[in-house]
Amino acid sequence: MEERYRVHDPEDDSTVADLRRRHEELSTALGRPDLLADPAALRRTSREHARLSHVLSVADRCHALAEDLSAARDLATLDADFAAEAERTAGELERARAALTELLAPSDPLDGEDAIVEILSGEGGEESALFAHDLVRMYERYAESVGWTVRILDAQPTDLGGYRSIVLAVTGTADRPVYGTLRFEGGVHRVQRVPITESQGRVHTSAVGVLVAPDVDEAQVELDPADVRVDVFRSSGPGGQGVNTTDSAVRLTHLPTGIVVSCQNERSQLQNKEQAMRMLRARLAALAAEQAADEAGQLRREQVRTVDRSARIRTYNFPENRLTDHRIGFKTRRLDAVLDGHLEELFEALHRADLAQRMAGVPGTPMSDGAAS
Repeated sequence: MEERYRVHDPEDDSTVADLRRRHEELSTALGRPDLLADPAALRRTSREHARLSHVLSVADRCHALAEDLSAARDLATLDADFAAEAERTAGELERARAALTELLAPSDPLDGEDAIVEILSGEGGEESALFAHDLVRMYERYAESVGWTVRILDAQPTDLGGYRSIVLAVTGTADRPVYGTLRFEGGVHRVQRVPITESQGRVHTSAVGVLVAPDVDEAQVELDPADVRVDVFRSSGPGGQGVNTTDSAVRLTHLPTGIVVSCQNERSQLQNKEQAMRMLRARLAALAAEQAADEAGQLRREQVRTVDRSARIRTYNFPENRLTDHRIGFKTRRLDAVLDGHLEELFEALHRADLAQRMAGVPGTPMSDGAAS
């Protein structure tokens, strides 16, 4: 069978050898009392350890299959019955090497983090806000199917049940991280359907913006308190007895970048400030990653700049039950299933496009600036 991958003997590969040394370092670190006393550092170390354990298990399988294939081919020269066994083993080895090559391909160092997802209504008024609610439900359903947890950090609901804006914290598992999957959701999502407020049955086009940032802790982002202006204001909207009676809502402005975040979902001002700081760290981490990519000559991530209909990454066409991702040409006529959280096919297509680009040595993501129409 034709050898198509560069990793021929993973046991001798210098990259895998380096990973083995790093894995041993992490195994030792996980037993140190000082690490156990630092929950954030423990979480990061445990995640990296789990990821490397998976990579090395695939590398070990490649090595074992390579030895089995060599033995089977030797036996096939003596007994033709072993030829079929050699061919089967060769197929398994090729698939294992493909998996290892994918695992060793360059990736975003933040892919293993959890994510902060901000969904903003845009052009289309109330219909846009209602579709923002549909996207929240879509992500919640998918998260439930893969064992993720979703928590609302902040929300600005509308009278008809939509969202002017909503911020979600999505927490994954060691074997299924969040940011590496959801980072491709950043951009403008366009919807074409008949709004519930439309009396003539006409199809309207609206837009919703999605921002995705890695959910990082304090040790991962340098944040000088002197650079942050803190404003407090009175909460508004549903929330019970405490709403509109105290200045518990918090707005943070990062003066060097102009990034503004706010939170009013929690009862106390302190809790709202903590969640707002979490949101701000995520936005700063995403900004730093984007700037580093630009400096290296990489393509800019497609995140929301303006929530209008022209900068779309995806279209949800309800009359035709069709979803189109304009960046990779993906189409499906199972829009109803996608909105119910069945995102596996779409995410796999995005992952394949991203991997192909990384394997080809093209920096960035599968998304090019200027989506196709």
